[in-house]
Amino acid sequence: MDKLTELSQQLAKLLLQQQKRLAVAESCTGGWLAKTVTDLAGSSQWFERGFVTYSNAAKQEMLGVRPKTLLRDGAVSEAVVQEMALGALLHSQADISVAISGIAGPDGAVPGKPVGTVCFSWALKDHSHHQHTKHFEGDREAVRLQSVVCALEGLLDVLGKA
Repeated sequence: MDKLTELSQQLAKLLLQQQKRLAVAESCTGGWLAKTVTDLAGSSQWFERGFVTYSNAAKQEMLGVRPKTLLRDGAVSEAVVQEMALGALLHSQADISVAISGIAGPDGAVPGKPVGTVCFSWALKDHSHHQHTKHFEGDREAVRLQSVVCALEGLLDVLGKA
């Protein structure tokens, strides 16, 4: 069994035990996280919806990310993923969400944000939230895969403390 399947199964078990539903807000992973969790049979019991908000306009329109935040901090920032995660909760029936935005490469680096920089936010309906920025090595595929793994591990961590 691969790591993504293993993590998704652990997540499914926790979500079912806690009677919680998940929403995801993805940018650089382009729906990979949603695909991974819905590869599990029965995921409709705990997966509520996914938002693929690759453009800044989509982040604003679908998740309510403020233009001011995007302008001030950039799309790859903890401030933006926090607003994405909270927006995913606001625009869904979910109890927990995760948001991902990053620079998967090979282009897109900006000063202070090299290729491989990925920001995450995990949020619970009670508005507790956690942000984290990671730097992953490797090509575009490797950065995106590591991002999905990190998002799943973070969900498990947040649910384990809930």
